[in-house]
Amino acid sequence: MKLLIVDDHAVVREGLSQLLRAGEPGIEVLVAADVLAGVALAAAHPDLDAVLLDLNLPGLAGAAGVRQFGLNCPALPVLVLSSSEDAEDVREALAAGALGYVPKSAGVQTLMGALKLVLAGEVYLPTLLLDPAAAGSPREQPGLTERQLDVLKLLAEGQSNKEIARSLDIAEKTVKAHVGAIFRYLNVTNRTQAVTVAQRARLL
Repeated sequence: MKLLIVDDHAVVREGLSQLLRAGEPGIEVLVAADVLAGVALAAAHPDLDAVLLDLNLPGLAGAAGVRQFGLNCPALPVLVLSSSEDAEDVREALAAGALGYVPKSAGVQTLMGALKLVLAGEVYLPTLLLDPAAAGSPREQPGLTERQLDVLKLLAEGQSNKEIARSLDIAEKTVKAHVGAIFRYLNVTNRTQAVTVAQRARLL
């Protein structure tokens, strides 16, 4: 696993790097202090698996930082790691393209679990920040793209990300990005929910 940590506090960057290496032997960690430096590193390392992005950064911050990675590195999963436990910040980060949100108060096991979930194409949300009233129905426009609908249909057939990538002749990272977008649109957090809501909305 190769990760990029974007945080403006050196102590956080180094501490998190050590925790990740201890939790996952063989992991490689790159660090950056702001979004633009992070985007430049991501461009120089196309083999990155995910970004751990703080929201409170100098320059581009919050949802704008998430969107910048989406523009420059659309296939690279972004997992927000923030001190904020405000549900509105969670919703804004996901709407901007993040595939997960982990409070800095969480433990390293929670973080590793969230990372593995995101890398498997799922969306991670801390339970205490989930908004039950908002889940389980599609968002308003814009809807899913034709390619996202293709991914959704194969997902409903039970295909893995690797199998979907092979079927559609696209990169597995691209599939993960599409699956994340589908989850955000349907307001769900796993594949079973996605299929159920998509069928109810007559998308399948």
